[in-house]
Amino acid sequence: MNPADFLRDWGATTVQADLTDPTSLPATLVGISAIIDCATARPEESTQRVDWEGKVALIQCAQAMGIKRYMFMSIFNCDKHPEVPLMNIKAATEEFLAASALEYTVLRLCGFHQAVIGNYAVPIIEDRKVWGTNDDSRTAYMDTQDIARLALAALRNDACSRRTLTLAGPAAYTTKEVIEKCEQLSDSRAQVSTVPTWLLKGTRGLLKGADWAKDAADRLAFAEVLAGNEAWTAPMEETYALLGVDPASITTLDDYLQEYFTRIMKKLKQVGATADRTNFYV
Repeated sequence: MNPADFLRDWGATTVQADLTDPTSLPATLVGISAIIDCATARPEESTQRVDWEGKVALIQCAQAMGIKRYMFMSIFNCDKHPEVPLMNIKAATEEFLAASALEYTVLRLCGFHQAVIGNYAVPIIEDRKVWGTNDDSRTAYMDTQDIARLALAALRNDACSRRTLTLAGPAAYTTKEVIEKCEQLSDSRAQVSTVPTWLLKGTRGLLKGADWAKDAADRLAFAEVLAGNEAWTAPMEETYALLGVDPASITTLDDYLQEYFTRIMKKLKQVGATADRTNFYV
């Protein structure tokens, strides 16, 4: 099964290119008027090659081929954390876009509902360990479908050209609060393994000294952000008004988790399983 099959089912035409191979990009942009850039390096890939060198090549190619609109998915407060490689790259890419002649829009994202499922909900249902930290950082998660809807609204709105917008969910939560919500909805107790932020920072320091582990060390750099106990959220009233979106139409994390667990617990009952079964997969 191809990961892009669902896009074709929805009527999209798919093309193949590689951000690490600039020569593969021009052919994929023929007949295209807008780019929504939400690509990023996978864990086994280099963020430098994909998120910086690849994006620079894509932006240059888009400009050369006369692409009318370029939308870039960035990270909340990326310009405030140059010590985090991926955030530093995102900030540099924003600056590179601003210096181009492209009509661009930057969307800075805080977090996704879908990540909560993989990181917390599924492990709790399967009675596996949940990894948490001892920080008080808060994240305003948003449903990726709502993000897609807001992105399209911004793409169609000329007032969003050459602007940076932050997209945040209706409320911000700590990791502990998210785990508690999942426990309550699944009627289960989570096996929480708390990793101190100082340990993450120390591990990163050790890995930075080894060339083979540089990319892993870069990903652990988010520990620097966690240690700051920041709130990853932003006011959304002006953004909703600009995009013509009703705030009440945005899915809350509570509603998203309620729907997910209702569906999964119903499936568990149908197969005669219990919430603490370790062989039930979604």
